[in-house]
Amino acid sequence: MRYLFLITTALDGEPYRESEDTIADWIAEVDARGREPEGDRLRPIEEAKTVRVRGGRLYVTDGPFAETKEWVAGYDVIDCDSMDAAVDLASRHPMARFGRIEVRELWPLD
Repeated sequence: MRYLFLITTALDGEPYRESEDTIADWIAEVDARGREPEGDRLRPIEEAKTVRVRGGRLYVTDGPFAETKEWVAGYDVIDCDSMDAAVDLASRHPMARFGRIEVRELWPLD
């Protein structure tokens, strides 16, 4: 099963410490488990566009889809045997400490 980790910022998170919060260490741990994550950071929200079509008319607005002080900062897609295994990997991600990670199983269109 494949899981999406939506990596978000959080106002109530612990402070970021570069020496402790290395994504490279987490990726190495996931790779060692044979899970090979696919993911990346996202450009800043100031560069985002929101697209919608209503009544056949295109609307494009600047910024993210919701007005909030927290935002999606990146993502990972990882193969895991279960939701519990995915939650375990997410709990080890540096952003789990100073941000948030939403874990969702992918639901393919078969």
